[in-house]
Amino acid sequence: MTDWPFQALDFTEKSPEDMLQASRLFYREIRKRRTVRDFSRRSVEREIIENALRATGTAPSGANMQPWHFVAVSNPGLKKKMRAAAELEEKAFYQHRASDEWLKALEPLGTNEDKPFMEIAPWLIVVFLKKFTFDENGKRHKNYYTAESVGIACGFLLAALHSAGLATLTHTPSPMKFLNEVLERPADERAYMVVVAGYPAENATVPVITKKTLGEIATFKE
Repeated sequence: MTDWPFQALDFTEKSPEDMLQASRLFYREIRKRRTVRDFSRRSVEREIIENALRATGTAPSGANMQPWHFVAVSNPGLKKKMRAAAELEEKAFYQHRASDEWLKALEPLGTNEDKPFMEIAPWLIVVFLKKFTFDENGKRHKNYYTAESVGIACGFLLAALHSAGLATLTHTPSPMKFLNEVLERPADERAYMVVVAGYPAENATVPVITKKTLGEIATFKE
């Protein structure tokens, strides 16, 4: 037993027919999400990003520590700095760090060290993983299952942005320590992912790819 307060669950049950329809509609919509690298300069209202982040903040986390912080960047100067720093790391990756096998795997996607989308897209959302949480007295508390928790939150963020009608790209330059300096985040936070969000360019294209079938990704034991 625990003395921590609990409350009744707010849960609306659906009929089996409505559940089936909802599951089909969600799959039909989320399968349209594609990683986009050609963005429009069209602006996106800040409240749309705020609401997506509010939704992201509802993600489950280890011991409810919520070990994340999101920096939403629309400032052109900051985006320019982020692009320049990211391209330095990416150039080193493509020219020196990545194995031939890795580069071959990336080849069908057409990626390289040039990252113009970091300046063109209206929003760059940098997801930071917080190793520790500090209470109102400044005492440090360890966060648990941080990678799993932040990974789930990133999934929520991508789904929320897609649901709002925005195109997205997940970008993970390696290493990403430069983002702490550019965005003035504490050293005990670790940049986990950059989510690029905006409208796709009119001439945007995506590679022709396939996803594994249900039989390849799931096993049912009934």
